[in-house]
Amino acid sequence: MERRTSHANAGHPEAKVLQTIGWREWVTLPSLGGCRVKAKIDTGARSSSLHAFFVREFSKDGCPWVRFTIHPKQRDSHQAVVVEAPLLEHRWVKDSGGRAQLRPVIETSVRLGPEEWTIEVTLARRDVMGFRMLLGRQALRNRFTVDPARSYLLGKRTKNSSKANE
Repeated sequence: MERRTSHANAGHPEAKVLQTIGWREWVTLPSLGGCRVKAKIDTGARSSSLHAFFVREFSKDGCPWVRFTIHPKQRDSHQAVVVEAPLLEHRWVKDSGGRAQLRPVIETSVRLGPEEWTIEVTLARRDVMGFRMLLGRQALRNRFTVDPARSYLLGKRTKNSSKANE
C-alpha cells in the first residue's frame, strides 16, 4: 500500500499522510444496503453522484425522505436494490455536457479501503455513463491522493462481486 505526503505539506511533521488511490476504485455504501459499486474517482467533479432511478420523495415522521432504486453492477439492469434515505436538499449541478440539473441530495456513508466516512451524493440517471458512481473532490479532500495512471489500488473485486462489475 503506497502512501505519499501532499507536496503542499511536505516537510511539516504534523502533515497527514494520504493514501494513494487509482482513477477507479471499488466503494461500499454501508448505509445503502451495503452495495458495492465501481466508482470513477473524478477530481474534476466537485460533488459525488450515484446512479439512481424511480426516485420518489415522501415524508417520514414529518421529514423529507427519498426512495430510489440502484443497479450496483455496471451493465446489469437485473440486479436492483431499493433504498431509502433522508433528503438533504435539492441542488443545481452541471452535468458533463454543461447542462444544469436540479438533483436530490442525500448523505450516505462510503467505505473505500480502510476508510469509512459520510459524504453528500446527488442522485441522477447514469444509464449511459461508464460508472454507477462518481466520487468527487469534496468526498476525497484531505483523505486520498489520486494516481490517474493506476486503478484498483485498494483491491479488485471479492468473491461476492461478479466479473460483470469490472
